[in-house]
This record gives sequence, structure tokens and C-alpha cells, in this order.
Amino acid sequence: MFEKNSKRHVTFFALVLSVVCSLLITAAATGLRERQQENMALDKKVNLLRAAGLVDAGQKYGKDTINTLYNRRIAEVFVDRQGIIMDAEDPDGMHLYFIHAQEAGDRHDFNDISGYIVPINTRGLWGKIHGYLAFENDGQTVSGFSVFSHSETPGLGGEIESAWFQKNFKGKKILNSQDKFVSIGIAKGKAGNLPKGEQENYVDGISGATLTGRYLSEGIKNTLMKYEGVSVTFRQKQLKAKDGDPSHD
Repeated sequence: MFEKNSKRHVTFFALVLSVVCSLLITAAATGLRERQQENMALDKKVNLLRAAGLVDAGQKYGKDTINTLYNRRIAEVFVDRQGIIMDAEDPDGMHLYFIHAQEAGDRHDFNDISGYIVPINTRGLWGKIHGYLAFENDGQTVSGFSVFSHSETPGLGGEIESAWFQKNFKGKKILNSQDKFVSIGIAKGKAGNLPKGEQENYVDGISGATLTGRYLSEGIKNTLMKYEGVSVTFRQKQLKAKDGDPSHD
């Protein structure tokens, strides 16, 4: 009788221990997943702020600093291919981020917006390249570029995440000297070696990473063609909402 009770106690203890361990593992996994999601959201904000030139890529910032700066200066909106601001729940809307001069305010007020940021998601040599390309509110001048995810070879195509490469996008233009859309390309070598009329539409290439440069150039152009309606509204200094209410200088 004693032996039978002892076996029951052992079995019961093992069962309780198994349940407790299972709950602890589930809680740990849930906590880890939530932390990973928080870190991903924070990393997204950091890269948007870097593209906007609001934080330095070479410095680290606390979570509170990033969240406060993001909430004050960046506003996420959705637009169609004509550049019209849409409702967030509209399935046809494309992501766009406004850079506000001081504090994020009226998303329709052109005078309150110092620029905008376009998400870049394109093919690379070994996988997808994800980043952000920021523009001044003239609708043609690049103000910043950041890459936050890629699978390119370190020291070669992986240089797309380096500060020197990203900084040489600043000041480049997506219109040529005839005010025609041409996008931004990655040169084979130095952009300064190209004909003078093309130099402001190209950035310096990366040695040994011709294919990465080609794919990134193609991806940027394809993306900016989709967002050209947005750029046109900025060049015309007139934002439009789905309800038809325009805002301009």
C-alpha cells in the first residue's frame, strides 16, 4: 500500500513539475517574442530618424529619446499612386512618412512638413534589401538614406549599410537637368567621373559590388516610380487628402 502511494506521489510530482516547466517556457517565449517585437519597432523608428537626418548613425540613443523624437517629428500616412492621402485602413494605401519641421501636427498642412520618407524594399544579390529614402519638401532632393536589413556580402555589397555610402545620397536629385524623372542610380565607380549633367543623379558605387549596386538602383527606381505622384504633389506644393481638401503654401 505504501509503495503504491509512493508511486502516485512521484507521478503527481512529475506531472506538476512538467506543467510548471511548460508554463515557464511559454511565459519566457512570450516575453522574448514581445521584446523582439519591441526591438524591431524601435529599430524601425531609429532608421526612419536616421534617414530623416534627425539622429546620427554613429551614436546610440535611449528608447525614450527615440520614441519622443519619433512621435514629435515623424508621422506615418498612407497614400495612393497619385499622392492623395488615404485612410489608414484602405488596403490600396502605400506607406509614407512625413518629416515635420517641429512637432508632428496636421498631416495635410504642407507648411508643417519639411520632407517625406519612402520605404525601400528591393532585391539584392543574396536577398532582400530594406531601407528608407528621405526627401526634402521640394519633391526631388534626397535628404538621407538608411539600410536596416540586407543579406549582402560583408566588405562588398554589405557596404550599403556603411555611413560613407549612405551619406553620399544626401543632396542627390531624382530629376535631371530637364526636370524629368530619372531616379537615383549607383555608379560603377565614382559619380564624379560621369558626365556633369548626370552626376547629381548618381551616388558613388561600391568596389566589387556591381550587382548589388545594379539591383539597388533598379529597386529604388521602381519604388520611386510608384511614389512619383507623391513627389509631384510636393513639387507643386499641394498635398491632397481623399476627401478632396487640398493644402498648399
